[in-house]
Amino acid sequence: MSQIMEMLVRRGFIWQSFEIYGGMAGFIDYAPLGNGLRRKIENLWREFFVVNERSVEIDTPTIGIEEVFIASGHAEGFTDVAIECSNCGKVFRADHYVKEKLNLEVDPTVEAVESVIDEFNLKCECGGSFKKPEHFNLMFETIIGPGKGKKGYLRPETAQGIFIAFKRLSDYFRDKLPFGVAQIGRAYRNEISPRQGVIRLREFNQAELEFFCHPNEKKHPSFERYANEVVTLVDKFDKEHRITLREAVERGIIAHELLAYFIGKTREFLLKAGIKDEGLRFRQHKDDERAHYAVDCWDAEVLLSYGWIEVVGIADRSDYDLSRHTQFGREELSIFVPFDEPIKVKKKKIIPNMTKLGPAFRDKAKKIAEELEKLEEAGREIKLVIDGEEVTITSDFFEIKEVEEEVYGERVIPHVIEPSFGLDRITYAVLEHSFETDYVDGEERRVLRLKRYLAPVQVAVLPLLSKEDFVSIAEEIASELRGNGIYTEVDVTGSIGRRYRRFDEIGTPFCITVDHQTFEDDTVTIRDRDTTSQVRVERGRIVETIKSLIFSERDIKEVGQVFRA
Repeated sequence: MSQIMEMLVRRGFIWQSFEIYGGMAGFIDYAPLGNGLRRKIENLWREFFVVNERSVEIDTPTIGIEEVFIASGHAEGFTDVAIECSNCGKVFRADHYVKEKLNLEVDPTVEAVESVIDEFNLKCECGGSFKKPEHFNLMFETIIGPGKGKKGYLRPETAQGIFIAFKRLSDYFRDKLPFGVAQIGRAYRNEISPRQGVIRLREFNQAELEFFCHPNEKKHPSFERYANEVVTLVDKFDKEHRITLREAVERGIIAHELLAYFIGKTREFLLKAGIKDEGLRFRQHKDDERAHYAVDCWDAEVLLSYGWIEVVGIADRSDYDLSRHTQFGREELSIFVPFDEPIKVKKKKIIPNMTKLGPAFRDKAKKIAEELEKLEEAGREIKLVIDGEEVTITSDFFEIKEVEEEVYGERVIPHVIEPSFGLDRITYAVLEHSFETDYVDGEERRVLRLKRYLAPVQVAVLPLLSKEDFVSIAEEIASELRGNGIYTEVDVTGSIGRRYRRFDEIGTPFCITVDHQTFEDDTVTIRDRDTTSQVRVERGRIVETIKSLIFSERDIKEVGQVFRA
């Protein structure tokens, strides 16, 4: 880990935020190469979860008013247990500290943590005793507007902005389920004691898809695409399965096809981004581990130098969010789903007696009648609130009849399947899985074997000599490549071998060398990062050749005359 982190900092992938002021845990800067890689991973995600789904992408504010997070449950339930040293004042996340010091898993409750501290006489690193454990809300609190203003929070996830906009979004999709709504953006969690570099951040990047479906139809039309894929699953009882997704659904390991579909699609995305299959598994949350909104959840975990690290959560959020926002926002967030054919149903209907209501209630009679007609059942007395006043209606003012009606559909609150991706963790995981050392010409070489289409610098043009005529041709080639959307750098410093090593280390898949032969026959060499093979190619074919190589898995030897293997 120290070897790759040193390289990532030195070469310009990741830097410590606020470095000249001593830094601050939980924050990082994306340097030029790291930012380029992350953006390309974002675009790959869009290709999978927006372009190739019935989905759209929106963008909502990163600050939310307090009411949103009361409704979502985050204001009350989004907490970790913290322990503070009475001597030095340091604060630790309790379950992490217990795991680190005692190698014990502890339930994240105040009572369980307090019991462990007492039983093992657990002390702070300074030797001091801990105060009583307390719940700590992980949301950053803020005030919107001047003076006392309005209380708000930095969002802990991008999802709530989508749920709040559901009514507009369902109109956009003509109320036809299923459909997906995606959002990529910043989220914030005020971690108690963040460690592990980019693995646990206070400000991070999420890519989330909220996939709305009928509560009774948790299937996907493209499930067959992944049904026979063999995946590694670890169920909530810690039992490992190497199994197809179809069999996992049939055996009830995965609750339904829609969850299995997104597990399969997530796996395909991660493999295409450069995660190694042998270092990828999907782990089901235990019953006491799931978030307050989830009825089932699977994490995509990647094996890193830190251990198995969650990079994606795939949750069945049921109708929790839309029901809560319906309740707190006083706006019905449902969809009318028509039946294929109308059905006849017998139902009891309350019929107001206007000849009695009118004289008794005068100007309120019409409103009372409307409210009565909305009810599906009634006792001997009904209490209604009319114009802010409670009114008691006895059975003398209405009758109940059984009627037969044609029903053309039903209103449902859609359920939500949510694949949520931590882009920072995925970016780091791709870097670590791509980082290798080998030997070339008897010397150790560090190389990032990034997927060609994700490399932040796709081509380096290297004049063999730093003379003006060599550099001039190199700049012309670079300009042509850039004009065709290929990120290209020109490097003239140091020996050609040293320059190759520099670009191998940052993951550049191809180096183009302008040498003496270029002036004789207008050809250049193209060198492959992974094999170090080189071919000669005519200058007029450089752009088409590079494009062909970057967006395919072709061997470089297929595109030109082998120069040196």
